[in-house]
Amino acid sequence: MHLSQLKRGGVICRRGTDARLVNGAESTYALAKEAIEAGQKLAAVIERHGFGEAVDLERLAAEGALDVPVRHPDPAHMFLTGTGLTHLGSASARDAMHAAADTAGMTDSMKMFRMGIEGGKPKPGETGVQPEWFYKGTGINAVACGDPLVSPDCALDGGEEPEIAGFYLVGRDCRPFRIGFSLANEFSDHVTERINYLYLAHSKLRPASFGPELLVGDLPADIRGTSRILRDGKVIWEKEFLSGEKNMSHTIANLEHHHFKYALFCQPGDLHVHMFGTATLSFADGISCGEGDVFEISSPDFGLPLRNPHAREEKRETRVTAL
Repeated sequence: MHLSQLKRGGVICRRGTDARLVNGAESTYALAKEAIEAGQKLAAVIERHGFGEAVDLERLAAEGALDVPVRHPDPAHMFLTGTGLTHLGSASARDAMHAAADTAGMTDSMKMFRMGIEGGKPKPGETGVQPEWFYKGTGINAVACGDPLVSPDCALDGGEEPEIAGFYLVGRDCRPFRIGFSLANEFSDHVTERINYLYLAHSKLRPASFGPELLVGDLPADIRGTSRILRDGKVIWEKEFLSGEKNMSHTIANLEHHHFKYALFCQPGDLHVHMFGTATLSFADGISCGEGDVFEISSPDFGLPLRNPHAREEKRETRVTAL
């Protein structure tokens, strides 16, 4: 089952090739809240609502009618976060890791990566090593398929990161509930990050795009997709990306645990969108993206591709005025 959220209100459920409006559903957020309060699975609640008019999902996506798959009605209560160094990456990188007898001379990134390899998939009942973690902002930074990913005026770069994101709604008892998974473009400033790793926090304060479809149910263990950059309608870069636990050094449960172990992130009604990392970047291949370039991320497990043009913010005044 896949869900899409209409910008004008309404939810579309796709089962196979059949895409229909969910009766009486204004938003995916409202459906998830209903499921939590009823103590039922989201799929069961949707089945109870029933299905109405058939829709052309591809046409709606092309028209820009689809929103982020789940959005909080108050963007201040929607948090965008993620984890890095969670995917296995290239075989050569892994070989180099395993060849090291100790961590002397290794960068902090490589140390963190090695920690994930050794302790990111704990045995049942145990807690694994915590991953790198970052914050991207609130719901105002959540961008729908087709809308531009805007680099701030201060940015030195804007590049894609093809990822999988989990969507979570916190119930009244402060317990987080997973709604589903979608494609994500964890848009970042890799030039700023490269200056100094302590600039990672700055480099992540950028928008991110999600969707356009939400996978309800378990995440496939072996996800294979394609990340592309198009310039003037032509592909200038293309590469396969891998995700799912088969291709990761952490379990999804371990990443979830280390996010929601903080009471700050367990406030009733809050929506969390958490990105799980990637091992594929055009920046690593020397590609510099410019305004007007289009990012495209696709995977058969998630239905329609996620496409967003790159734009740049106009210069604005940032000086603080004393009162």
